[in-house]
Amino acid sequence: MNYDDCPPHPTFLAAKELTGVEGTKYPLHVNASHPNDRLHSQLCGTLWRKDYAIGGREPCVIHPDDAAKRGIKDGDLVRVFNDRGQILTGARISEDTMPGVIRIYEGGWYTPSDPLKEGSLDTYSDVNVLTFDVGTSRLAQGNCGHSAAADVEKFTGTPSEVTVFTTPAVAE
Repeated sequence: MNYDDCPPHPTFLAAKELTGVEGTKYPLHVNASHPNDRLHSQLCGTLWRKDYAIGGREPCVIHPDDAAKRGIKDGDLVRVFNDRGQILTGARISEDTMPGVIRIYEGGWYTPSDPLKEGSLDTYSDVNVLTFDVGTSRLAQGNCGHSAAADVEKFTGTPSEVTVFTTPAVAE
């Protein structure tokens, strides 16, 4: 098909954003993984969420070395950010993810702190805020949720209440 982003045979194509290279703006690779406890965003608002949520938010799995560099402890609320946006998540320190990689479940419900302000903090961890809004290639149009770079820091301040699962008063 002569697509420049989809060669006719297996070929290495550099990531849109590099991580782990000195001088890169955002040092951590974002892995937007499927959760074990639900299907995408389905069942996100159920009681099962209590089994994996940290501080009422989606978990961000971070390697102990990366957490230590940032003063992050297991259970802390953290802000994950890049040029596309920022989300509030709960830190889960684990060697189950590689150094230089953070894993955030895809399917968290989008809840901006100020819906009228571009770039406002998403208070319930929608990892799509951090990823590209493009397909993997013109042919495949697959998930690009494994191609983003970001950084993470311990959240300071008072976190807003998680309201995404509460029925609005006008709807009752």
